[in-house]
Amino acid sequence: MSLKQALFDGLKEAMKNKDTAKKEVIQMVRAGVLQIEKDSHIDELDDQGVSAVISKEIKKLKDVIPDFKQGGREDLVEEAEKKIAILTAYLPEQLSEDEIKQIISQAISECGAGSMKDMGKVMSAVTAKTAGRADNKIVSGLVRAALQNL
Repeated sequence: MSLKQALFDGLKEAMKNKDTAKKEVIQMVRAGVLQIEKDSHIDELDDQGVSAVISKEIKKLKDVIPDFKQGGREDLVEEAEKKIAILTAYLPEQLSEDEIKQIISQAISECGAGSMKDMGKVMSAVTAKTAGRADNKIVSGLVRAALQNL
């Protein structure tokens, strides 16, 4: 079953169970998917594209949590964390830090990287292999650390 179909099934389930938080989150993702399909003039977005939309929504939610905490709005922090948990369930299993480091070391050897100047080449190789399965912020930090230790 495609990820898009899984989202649709999740939406139906949320509506039956009157789970408004899950329904709202899935509708938000589906709207993003439909907008990309409409803008790109494609019939159906593939699983990787849907994963990218979900990851983007998770990043947005993670970015606002510090603001909510600073404002003393624990209710909004809990709501955002609940939405993140709902969205994370639709993503493929995330890579561990050790798995990411292994991919980075392979990419460094494949690219022949020798300094921080090669970070762009290494990042493009690594993100191609970790798309949707690792946070790019974490990947970037690990690549930077690996290149500094060369």
